[in-house]
Order: sequence, then C-alpha cells, then structure tokens
Amino acid sequence: MKINDLFSVEKKVVLITGGSRGIGEMLASGFLANGAKVYISSRKSKDCDSTAKRLSEKYKNECISFPADISDLQGINKLFNKFAEENSSLDILINNAGAVWGEPFDSFSEDGWDKVMDLNVKSIFFMIQKFSSLLKKKASTENPARIINIGSIDGINTPYYENYSYSIAKSAVHKLTSVLAARLIKENIICNAIAPGPFPSKMLGSAVEHDYSVISKKNPSRRVGRPEDIAGLALFLSSKAGQYTVGETITCDGGLVASAGHDLTND
Repeated sequence: MKINDLFSVEKKVVLITGGSRGIGEMLASGFLANGAKVYISSRKSKDCDSTAKRLSEKYKNECISFPADISDLQGINKLFNKFAEENSSLDILINNAGAVWGEPFDSFSEDGWDKVMDLNVKSIFFMIQKFSSLLKKKASTENPARIINIGSIDGINTPYYENYSYSIAKSAVHKLTSVLAARLIKENIICNAIAPGPFPSKMLGSAVEHDYSVISKKNPSRRVGRPEDIAGLALFLSSKAGQYTVGETITCDGGLVASAGHDLTND
C-alpha cells in the first residue's frame, strides 16, 4: 500500500508517439522523472532528437529519439523494426501522435478528413497491432503491460471550433480503446484512454495565438492543464495502482466535461 510501490514505473520501458512536444513531452517528462526508460517518436527528426537530448539532461535519465512518420503502415513498420532491434519487450505504449484540421463545413476537404483519420485513428490501431507482440513478452496477470491512447474532450463534447474530422476521430479513439481493451486484457495488456482538455501546445496555441487566458477563464478550474496533471494520470494508469482500471476513457480537463451546459458566469 506504500506510494513508492503502488505508483512505481521505475525501469519500465516506455514508447511515446508524438513525444517531441506538447502533451507527449509532458508525458515523457513524468516517466523520466520516475526512473523509466523512455523512447519518443515524432515525424520531425530534428525536433525529436533535440527533445530527447534536453529531457535526458534535465532528468539525468535515458530518453531515446526514434523519429518516424506513423501515418501509414510503412512508417509504423519502420518504427517497430528499429525499436525491436534494441528491445525484446515493451512495458508501456502511449499513442499520442495526432493531427488537427480546421475548415468551414461547406469547404471541408477530403485531405483534411483523411489526414486526421489516418494519424488519429488508423495509426493507433496498427501501432497496437504491431507492438502487441512486444507488449505480451513480459506481461503477466501480476504485472500487465499497458497501452494509453490519447483522445480528447472534443470526442465527448460538441467542439466549439469547426474541426469535424478531429472530434469524430477522437470519439473513435475512445471507442477503439474499449473494444481493444476487451480483447487485450486476455493477454495481460491493459488498454485505457485519456481525454485531455486544454493544455499548452503548438496545436492549441495556433488556435488561440498562444494566449490561454480566454480558455482559462472558461474553465471551471480557471486554468489550462499543467504537465503534472497529464503525467500524473498516465503514471497512475501505468502503475500497480491502475492495474484494475480497464477500457476507460478518463477526462483530464479541469471540469469542462462535467460542467458542459452549466452556466458558470455567476460562479
């Protein structure tokens, strides 16, 4: 029952897609700070290498850069082969890589639809399919492997912005999580999802010109997310403490989903 035992991820091997910035970097930081060996992947080699070097120095721990474009099967296979050359097993897979596309309904493009669906949904399924062999290697009833899929509250609420394919894709991520959880728990792999609200990131920043004050005022918690918010939840799901939580989509949003439709102007 001691915290150090319940929440430990020490010496675990973790792979985080989209790990070079934003929520992916926050998650990598949390695992590195607690003794895990972390691999991060992203499409841009320079960014991925730079983040891995910076995080390794900051946390005095090993963060390894494996750049890859996982929007198609060729990229997923390339990442798997590179990872498998160095590791015979994997403890924790975090599917965080994603894209967003905003465009008015009347002109919303096929490119905007396909790009988001391919990276946000298709790639998660095939990443799990490919890496399941490594996740099963050391997994047991007493020490299951973990998968965490990063969804979004836009997949739960109706989004404010016209990001049609994004919100629908994230809703699909939540459903995919529960479907695969039922299949994979039989092989000692626990699958859950996190649905983040607003966190500082390049994706959100471009929508609000990196001024998060308006979003903060609309949030019941009066702020945007912090690294410890998302990392803490991921550490719980990856540790002994989260071992009996299976197939869930957990919001991490400061109360936005819980307060949807509630007038906060007089609070």
